[in-house]
Amino acid sequence: MTQRRILVTSALPYANGHIHIGHLVEYLQTDIWVRFQKLRGHECRYFCADDTHGTAIMIRARQEGRAETDVIAEMSESHQRDFAGFHIEFDHYGSTNSEANKERCTEVWKALRDQNLVIERDVTQLFDPKEGIFLADRFVKGTCPNCATPDQYGDSCEKCLATYSPTDLKDPKSTLSGATPEVRTAKHLFVTIESFRSFLSEWTGQDDHLESSVANYLKGQFLGKELRDWDISRPAPYFGFEIPDAPGHYWYVWFDAPIGYIASTQEWCAKHNQNLDDWWRSDQTEIHHFIGKDITYFHALFWPSMLKAAGFTLPTRVQVHGFLTVNGEKMSKSKGTFIRASTYLEHLNPTYLRYFYASKLTPREDDIDLNLEEFAQKVNSELVNKVVNLASRSARFVADTGLSDAYPDDDGLFENGAATGEFIAEAYEAKDYNKAVRLIVGLADRANEYFDKMAPWQLKKEGKLDEARNVCSVALNLFRQLTIYLAPVVPQLSTESARLLGTEIKTWDDAKTPLVGTGVQPFKHLLTRVDMKDVQAVIDASTDASTETAGASAATSDDSGDALAAEPIADECTFEDFMKVDLRVARVLKAETIPEARKLLKLTLGLGGDETRTVFAGIKSAYEPSALEGRLVVMVANLAPRKMKFGVSEGMVIAAGPGKEDIYVLSPDDGAVPGQRVH
Repeated sequence: MTQRRILVTSALPYANGHIHIGHLVEYLQTDIWVRFQKLRGHECRYFCADDTHGTAIMIRARQEGRAETDVIAEMSESHQRDFAGFHIEFDHYGSTNSEANKERCTEVWKALRDQNLVIERDVTQLFDPKEGIFLADRFVKGTCPNCATPDQYGDSCEKCLATYSPTDLKDPKSTLSGATPEVRTAKHLFVTIESFRSFLSEWTGQDDHLESSVANYLKGQFLGKELRDWDISRPAPYFGFEIPDAPGHYWYVWFDAPIGYIASTQEWCAKHNQNLDDWWRSDQTEIHHFIGKDITYFHALFWPSMLKAAGFTLPTRVQVHGFLTVNGEKMSKSKGTFIRASTYLEHLNPTYLRYFYASKLTPREDDIDLNLEEFAQKVNSELVNKVVNLASRSARFVADTGLSDAYPDDDGLFENGAATGEFIAEAYEAKDYNKAVRLIVGLADRANEYFDKMAPWQLKKEGKLDEARNVCSVALNLFRQLTIYLAPVVPQLSTESARLLGTEIKTWDDAKTPLVGTGVQPFKHLLTRVDMKDVQAVIDASTDASTETAGASAATSDDSGDALAAEPIADECTFEDFMKVDLRVARVLKAETIPEARKLLKLTLGLGGDETRTVFAGIKSAYEPSALEGRLVVMVANLAPRKMKFGVSEGMVIAAGPGKEDIYVLSPDDGAVPGQRVH
């Protein structure tokens, strides 16, 4: 097999927050693939870094009375500690606030300038006179210019779903200082991405670069029309790199963050006497990016454009994954399911989560659900009962004698396992860990069936010690074969297997040759079962009773009257007025995220038969799309269609709550069917 040179990255974690179990979906998915490639004998390197620049870091540093560099240094240490706790191994972990990154940003910028791809344009924004900064949409609140609802963010209204400019808000206030913002104009620099549309259409259309569903999304949403110029600068003050040929202006964080992939590689090359161009300007190197679906736009359009302009190697693959839900719902602080990595590690073994995520991950960008009961059941029944117990049940029989001197007859089990290894390898290569785990569990089932049928405890009781030794030698070799195949997923278990059998696992092909005549170390517990008391301890430690999210139960009901006081009953309407509103039961056939929309989900609603409506609902902060699909909702079916930024909305979904994360979509009781009118 020809050795491949493979460069792998995960999206850079932002330095303004801690790692949680949702983040870990990506880093574990990446680490598993990297470990597999290394086990196959390829030169595979995993690079990452902290994403450190931007307004949020600057504001946090001000609020805490610290330098930005102190904040990001502390967060980098925390991030790397959490990753190490989950056995995630980087070849190099850097920072976007580095000299290497500044150097590479300058190089890419010069290439864009030399090709006349940068233009200057005035941008009018709200400015906080107290903080002395221009305000992003999320830092402004005011009264909706469309429906007069107060306390709305600067880009869209959570009540009427209107979209607008922050300068259109009535009575705007800065969320940072409470000051009334001023309208000011500043110069911004833009990259004319439209120049790359032909190239991007070709690149994204090639099967190996993206999953077909991702490519089709990009084609439908962006590449079928003119691409908007990319606003790539921010005026001072801003924590980041000042643009060399534009004093007082800084590169926007989404410019320097992906370039951090190259900078992290450069720092590793400097330490290991390697040439950066061999990794980033070579057709002999594969480049694989693992990202979440919310940043597809940046990695599949902006990033290839930047690389193309600067003469760097284009990505071989951009692997997109979905989001994580817990017990079928968005992670929630009030329910204790918004779990930090460090909190999990205080109570549970990281091997559990690595295995569970692997059992769910496919090459597609589907969301995955961490059902906590299924989590415990799957780990206990598959990893502990079928894999680990195979060793614990057999090792004690050969603790004194070691393995048989010649490999015994096993009805072809080891040979079948060796052959199946190639199918498992194909699944890993395709990032289909779900399939790989299913194949491995299938081998474990057959190994346990053999062990139970041969009953070495009975053979020993009958004095057939050599036969018992042979059976246990087969079982331990099958166990070792399983742990080799599981090594990318649960490396700690494979390390413990190597200690037990006295032979280090070095390559994937070790699974093709059985061990004979070697000693067996005294058995120690390799992995204990998941205890639901420990799972509950994680939930308890993560629960923030002061924070409520969508889906609160009746047990936490609030009948205080505060909600009514906050939004008094509207003026009377006649019965005839009310009857003009046609409320219908509808089923959510499809729910989709809109990456560039902060609050909206795109819902396809079924009213029965072939009648469907497209509705844009401002519930993104409270619901994961997968939690809505199949659910019955109530919609305003005769609302006049309204053209929005992302398409035409053909109705409205009825919901309650003050907004933000406290949004509750109303559902009819069981028995209601799509199309029925609500009376």
